[in-house]
Amino acid sequence: MDRIERAEMLDGVAEALRRAVRAVPLGKGRDLLHGRWLGHPVHPVLVQVPVGAWISAEVLDWTPGGGRAAGLLIAVGLGGALPAAAAGLVDWAELEPEQARVGLLHAALNVGALTCYAVSLTARLTGHPLRGRAYALAGLCTVCAAAAAGGHLAYRQASGANHADAVPRLVPPGWHSVGPVNAFPQGQPVRRMVGQVPVAVVRTADGSCHALADLCSHDGGPLSEGNVVDDCLHCPWHGSAFRLADGWNTTGPATAPQPAFDTRTADGELHVRLRTPPSGSH
Repeated sequence: MDRIERAEMLDGVAEALRRAVRAVPLGKGRDLLHGRWLGHPVHPVLVQVPVGAWISAEVLDWTPGGGRAAGLLIAVGLGGALPAAAAGLVDWAELEPEQARVGLLHAALNVGALTCYAVSLTARLTGHPLRGRAYALAGLCTVCAAAAAGGHLAYRQASGANHADAVPRLVPPGWHSVGPVNAFPQGQPVRRMVGQVPVAVVRTADGSCHALADLCSHDGGPLSEGNVVDDCLHCPWHGSAFRLADGWNTTGPATAPQPAFDTRTADGELHVRLRTPPSGSH
């Protein structure tokens, strides 16, 4: 996996596929596939259908009289793989190069598994049950390899993780000065430090100030280098938009909101304090 992460030869293929995925006019469906409504990526949820169906099919294949039911489950798995693949592709298109390279392996293995199961189903329907069983077993082994690559993406490379999750544990309690109010230009985010945590501070046209954790929850991008549009701070890396008022992620690919800070002024100095989320909030 480490060698694949360093395989720059894959970048040309990745970039071509990334442009193709981004060019699909999904509209709001893109955020739906990212899982913004769920609060975390929806792809791991969707893969439960094909994986569960195919594991069950393998059990039934070795159960007397279970061949027909196994074929039905393989068909269910093939159908369930389509939305799972769509969600995975839109997430993959917003990954960093090292992650995207492993993602290509993950996708290639899944295509191989789909091919095996499609051949297995065809063999069953044309009266070749033993061939169908063999291809189903090959498909399940390939799915396991794809899952290993997917696990590397999620747990080793933190793809899809909330990169701002640690902020509440790192920010010291209470109010903290981040500098004179007049040092913050209107409409332009400025990076300041609260303890060891970087914060993006924005002073709006009406003179009010807002502060959000600087590292984007999607992939750790520096929000202080982004742009303010329609009272939202846009990440310069992948375009996620966060509402200045409360850090809510109005546009993906970020699926988690951004930690927000209360602000106040005292003797011309701007002070910030980590805001405690209301009980029961997303």
